[in-house]
Amino acid sequence: MTGGDILIDGVNVKDLAIADLRSLIGNVNQEAILFNDSFYNNITFGVEHATMEQVIEAAKIANAHDFIMESEHGYDTNVGDRGCRLSGGQRQRISIARAILKNPAILILDEATSALDTESERLVQEALERLMKTRTTIAIAHRLSTIKNADEICVLYEGRIVERGTHDELLQKGGYYKRLNDMQQL
Repeated sequence: MTGGDILIDGVNVKDLAIADLRSLIGNVNQEAILFNDSFYNNITFGVEHATMEQVIEAAKIANAHDFIMESEHGYDTNVGDRGCRLSGGQRQRISIARAILKNPAILILDEATSALDTESERLVQEALERLMKTRTTIAIAHRLSTIKNADEICVLYEGRIVERGTHDELLQKGGYYKRLNDMQQL
């Protein structure tokens, strides 16, 4: 394909101001970006006029509220430089709470669970599933458990899409995706 348009809710992205385009996109990366500030300020970063109730609801959906409330000053607790006072799973859940609060039309998940232990991955995956329900999500993942419920999976190999389909369709094809799946089942 050498041409075409990218539309978001029927609007060509070329017709959007860059700030408007950025407001439509949220992301959760492999390495959560946190600041030497409070839980509250880290969750509300990039969102103007958020109420405490909205922040708490986002944290609950992200499975973060309980550990925040167990901290010394609750939502006013400083997380340390780059979230150094938190575990990897806790940092990811704060990043997810930020994305939930932003409520973007498009969500990009870039290896959002790859660096987590099994229990943290389970909690983060639960939060991500709630976040993905009402929006277009692009998930970049090596762990197939992260994407197996996707409406469509595009399998990349050496920079090209080599297969597309649902998890079950790709398993039935018996190609590259099935080989990856089989290796991860060991």
